[in-house]
Amino acid sequence: MTSEITLFVNPTAGRGRGAHAAQPAASALRDAGFSVRTVLGVDADDALRRAREAVAGGTGALIAVGGDGMMSLALQAVAGTTTPLGVVAVGTGNDFARALGTPIRDPAAAGQLAAEALKGVTVREIDLGRVGERWFGSVLASGFDSRVNDRGNRMRWVGGRFKYDLAILAELAAFKPIPYRIRLDGGPVREIEATLIAVGNGSTYGGGMRICADAVMDDGLFDVTVVGDCSRTTLLKVFPRVYKGTHLSHPEVTVHRVSSIELAAAGVTAYADGEQLGALPLTATCVPGAVRVLAPGSPTGI
Repeated sequence: MTSEITLFVNPTAGRGRGAHAAQPAASALRDAGFSVRTVLGVDADDALRRAREAVAGGTGALIAVGGDGMMSLALQAVAGTTTPLGVVAVGTGNDFARALGTPIRDPAAAGQLAAEALKGVTVREIDLGRVGERWFGSVLASGFDSRVNDRGNRMRWVGGRFKYDLAILAELAAFKPIPYRIRLDGGPVREIEATLIAVGNGSTYGGGMRICADAVMDDGLFDVTVVGDCSRTTLLKVFPRVYKGTHLSHPEVTVHRVSSIELAAAGVTAYADGEQLGALPLTATCVPGAVRVLAPGSPTGI
């Protein structure tokens, strides 16, 4: 394995924390004896191109510095390769890092963890979800939650978390159950009405909301959480329970463990790892051992 490590940095992540986080992460890696080069991009496409070039060039690891959007970009570069991925999470959500159990908003500790994993020549293999050519590590959202994202993205006049709180209230006012057609593991097509359907490789989205609370990242299966046809009042009661994962016991909530799912619904946009995928229909497949990560867990040799 080469001793040159690539630091893949989003300088604007977490209101500027990305730029500040790169230095202590790089220092931890250099202190461990690694040579560190930094990859930036003028935009997402350029950054991804540069990351893929680093992987193709044989970098010893790609260490992503930023939030879930940066982790999503990094996954597109390393999935299906032998190049391990390190995570320095300094964004607002950090759900991928949370599921892996890596440090959050502590770039020095995250850099040190990555260095120790590389020094020990051990990585952890985890599954990823795939939709067409796009990979995701945490949760694919569709329904009420994705419509909140849609509305929040249109609110240019307000920023921060408050924007999404307002979007939730607005979507509640307009809320109607969504007619879905779903197919699980190639079985029969089922027509259901639901509030939302979340496809979890990881357990959380939205900065710690445990929508797929029992999802395991290396079991070869998605946890699909279906919140059924419920009233606004019921939704208001159930939704806060998502933060602890206790919503799974509600009678309107069901969970399916599957390796693939086909989703169709009119007027619904899907998001994965917080990034827009596009309108339904889509097919998501769980790909076992699709990426190697520098994170706690059962190791395998590099």
